[in-house]
Amino acid sequence: MAGLLTVCYVLVFFFGAAVFSFCNVAALRIPEKKGFVTGRSRCPGCGKELKWHHTVPVLSYLFLRGKCAYCKQKISPRYLLWELLGGGIACLTFFLQCGSLLSLTALSFFRFLLLFAFFAVLGVVALIDGATMEIPNGPILILAGLGLVSIFLFPETGLIQRGIGIVCVSVPFLLLALVIEGAFGGGDIKLMAACGLFLGWKLNLTALFFALLVGGAWGAWLLLTKRRGRKDQLAFGPFLCAGVTASALFGQQALDWYLKFFTMA
Repeated sequence: MAGLLTVCYVLVFFFGAAVFSFCNVAALRIPEKKGFVTGRSRCPGCGKELKWHHTVPVLSYLFLRGKCAYCKQKISPRYLLWELLGGGIACLTFFLQCGSLLSLTALSFFRFLLLFAFFAVLGVVALIDGATMEIPNGPILILAGLGLVSIFLFPETGLIQRGIGIVCVSVPFLLLALVIEGAFGGGDIKLMAACGLFLGWKLNLTALFFALLVGGAWGAWLLLTKRRGRKDQLAFGPFLCAGVTASALFGQQALDWYLKFFTMA
């Protein structure tokens, strides 16, 4: 059983790495209005079309030592790190939803697929916003659609919680954007509305807390190292996506710990 479980997690890892690799391609092509469903990948240096064995997640990068198979130009380690992240998130999500193979059910497996699809689309949003400071409507609509599906696969989050989740972060973002120019973009507002539908209000507020914590720490580091000035704008979407991902995975445990800690105090 241990050997079978290991094989299962290896397959889940490479599934996650492959999905995130595809998301990376989508994030690069969507802002340029290029199709990303069909068409082979090309080397950004020489432009040659890559063969299938040049694009195997993680393994191709390691085998080619991070270089193009044709022109030998170095490939950014971002691709490898993104694929490793996808594989790690897939394994963690599978573990939290399915556990061991003995407890695997059709419901838990579909919950895993839905959650991981949600994380993958968040990854696309984070990459696009980080590169362009804009969030397209397409990924937001997909997140909203996944939120509708989650009503049936995650019935423990009620409709009222989801309804409040849609507005509890997005409406304050909207009000701040109206009062303070450039405080939040329309993409951030729509992103948190869609995520609120999926998570419900408790986890959506927890996601905002995580995002502010990480985003604030990153912004402070940029200021201290003088890589950014006080007036420079910083894309907040990637931090929101990271916060939502962390909240979906560990938010309930964090809330339980928080309530237990203050109850004991």
